[in-house]
This record gives sequence, C-alpha cells and structure tokens, in this order.
Amino acid sequence: MKKFKYIYGPVFSWRLGRSLGVDPLSQTDKICTFDCSYCQIGETKLFNSGRKVFVSKEAIAKEILALPKNIKIDYITFSGNGEPTLAKNLGDIIKRIRKIRKEKIAVITNASLINKSDVQEDLLLADFVLVKLDANAEDLFREINRPDPGIRFGDVVKGIKRFSEIYRGRLALQIMFVGKNKSYAKEIVKMAKKLGIKEVQLNTPLRECSEKPLSKSEMDTIKKYFKGMSVNYVYWAKRKAVKAMDKEDTEKRHGRDKR
Repeated sequence: MKKFKYIYGPVFSWRLGRSLGVDPLSQTDKICTFDCSYCQIGETKLFNSGRKVFVSKEAIAKEILALPKNIKIDYITFSGNGEPTLAKNLGDIIKRIRKIRKEKIAVITNASLINKSDVQEDLLLADFVLVKLDANAEDLFREINRPDPGIRFGDVVKGIKRFSEIYRGRLALQIMFVGKNKSYAKEIVKMAKKLGIKEVQLNTPLRECSEKPLSKSEMDTIKKYFKGMSVNYVYWAKRKAVKAMDKEDTEKRHGRDKR
C-alpha cells in the first residue's frame, strides 16, 4: 500500500460517514491555536495563530490522484494534526481537489480564526463547515480550549455569527461536553441559538484522551436542552467498519476510539 503524507483514512465518522482526511499542515508535531483538554491527538507543542503555507496544493493533489480506484468516500474532510484554517492556501487546496474528485468537502475547525475575512472566504468554498463551541464565556473557554494567548472568546463568537450570515452551505456547531462544561449546557444552548445556527453536533470524548466521557444518561439530559434545533448525537451513532489505508498513521491524526 502506498504511504501518504498528507491524506489519511478513510475513517468512519458519526457525522460524515466514510471520511477521507486531508491534513493541510502535516507537521511532525501537532500545530494548533488551541490545546484543548480533551484533544485525542495530544498536547499542542507548536502554538500558532498566524496563517502560512505548510503544504502545496499540488503535493496534496498528487496524493488525491494516487488514491485506490475502488475507494469509497462520502466526504473529503480537512482536519488532521492541528487547526486546518492555519493553512493559508486552504481555499486553493479545496479548489484543486474539486477538479479531481466529486465528493463533498467538509472542514472541521475550532473557529479560532473565523473572525478573519480570508479564513471566511476559504470556508465559503466547502460544502459542510463544522465549528467548535465548547463554552459560553471567556473563563470557561480558557479552561477547556486553552487557546493561544491572543485569541479571545468574543472574537470567536463574532466570527461564527458573521460567517453564519454569509455561508450558504451546511453549517453545524460541534460541542464537546466534559465534566468542566456540563453544568453550563443551558447557557451554551442560549449562545448557540443567538448565533443563528440550526444544527448542532453533540459529542463527548470517546477516543483516548485525558478527559473522561460523560455517560449516555448525562448526554441524554443535555440533548433535551437543544429542543428546536437539529441535533446529531454521538451516542446515536452506529459504528461501521471502514478499513483505513494506513491504520497507524490514521490513528495518529484521528485518535484511537476507546469503544
């Protein structure tokens, strides 16, 4: 099997089906704007909030072109070893992939840079954007997401709100519930509704990390607070077997499931 540097999977995603990952950062160490307490790929060793080109669009296109002919994919998903919007050429990569493949394109982002107009322009090119919101205030944001010092919760919220007003694709909030924020669930619901987003993805850490997952009964209670919104929920997900091209590399970038 050919070894890939910039793409991985496919994996079964409870939100996206068969998902082929694209890592536009592809660093040895995770590079991110956050150091979330629940991150399944470990602590952030390289903090960064400035965009730059890490991998050329043609290097990624070359690997996409080399995919096995019989591969089954529902979404080509930008995620991987850090925050994908740090890639300054994210939009160019999306455009290049569209010339090669017909599958829909998703971007999973922590929304830390979504207040920037160039980031919004890149995200507008995707079919599905999933933005993170784990808190309702600055102190909880810092406790759970542990952002780069220059990133402020208010800017993240303003950026999500503005993007929701101009984006015409599928947009969802991804919310990770852990012990630190479960008692703030109702406040987070209020924040989500103010942002005008209709879909939420409710999660709890079921991959190996330093945080314990909430129980199904705890998550069932939280889910009820999101009445009136379209809810996708990790405990509803039925596991499906999907064979990755390189299991070891995929687990490094995607995490190992504890179930």
